[in-house]
Amino acid sequence: MSSRVEKRLRIRQRDDVERGMAKLNPKTMKYLGIRDFVEVVIAGKKRLRFRALALEGVPEGEVWANAQELRERGVADRTIATVRRPLNQV
Repeated sequence: MSSRVEKRLRIRQRDDVERGMAKLNPKTMKYLGIRDFVEVVIAGKKRLRFRALALEGVPEGEVWANAQELRERGVADRTIATVRRPLNQV
């Protein structure tokens, strides 16, 4: 059984991100092995899945997602979350 690579990152609410999308730094995406989708787990209870988009302007320690969508799902700005590649992504 292989170990999963995951990283603790800060979730930021951004109005310039489309619903269902998450923007990450390309170096972070490469480290985590993310190609298409990213899974965000908050406090081991809320599991969110977004289509991943690489953007150099995103700091390595952050994930940007749509502000309205995060508020609807009960996620506050600057929340620390575990970010990883989804299990079914090969």
